[in-house]
Amino acid sequence: MKPIKDHLKQNLDLLFVGFNPSIRSGETGHHFANPNNRFWKIIFESGLTPRKFDAFEDYKLLELGYGMTNIVPRPTKAADQITKEEYKEGREELVKKISELKPKIICFVGKGVYQEYSGRKKLPWGIQEESVVPGTIDFVAPSSSGLVRMKIDEIIQIYAEIPKLLRSIR
Repeated sequence: MKPIKDHLKQNLDLLFVGFNPSIRSGETGHHFANPNNRFWKIIFESGLTPRKFDAFEDYKLLELGYGMTNIVPRPTKAADQITKEEYKEGREELVKKISELKPKIICFVGKGVYQEYSGRKKLPWGIQEESVVPGTIDFVAPSSSGLVRMKIDEIIQIYAEIPKLLRSIR
């Protein structure tokens, strides 16, 4: 199964970074396409988008100044199928993308994504004290996977900090 296309451009306001595509995303070619993934509901209900987008419209987030990528491009059934080598390569590639494209805020969709990217183990939700790439803001949010045990309202509350942050830096 082929990796799915990143949606990237220079100077994005916000870049979403996931673990890797699901099998469903790999089949459709679109980010967060698994029907059990709540990403599209979360970003709408948190105030990040004016309406609930469908996974097939993922590229339209670029019109809002938002991009999408993953730390590992290979689709898998679960994140535990990702190898250490894939994380290492993905981390290096992600640092390169962020350094070149200079998004203002990077939202890591899952604490584990940020742990793999930063090498840090203990970290809070939200803005991180120090960003990996200087000049950007690292923001850690819960995974949108349906497997996450956190209440959806709590997840939405954390994502709702991002629109406030965007307004403060614009």
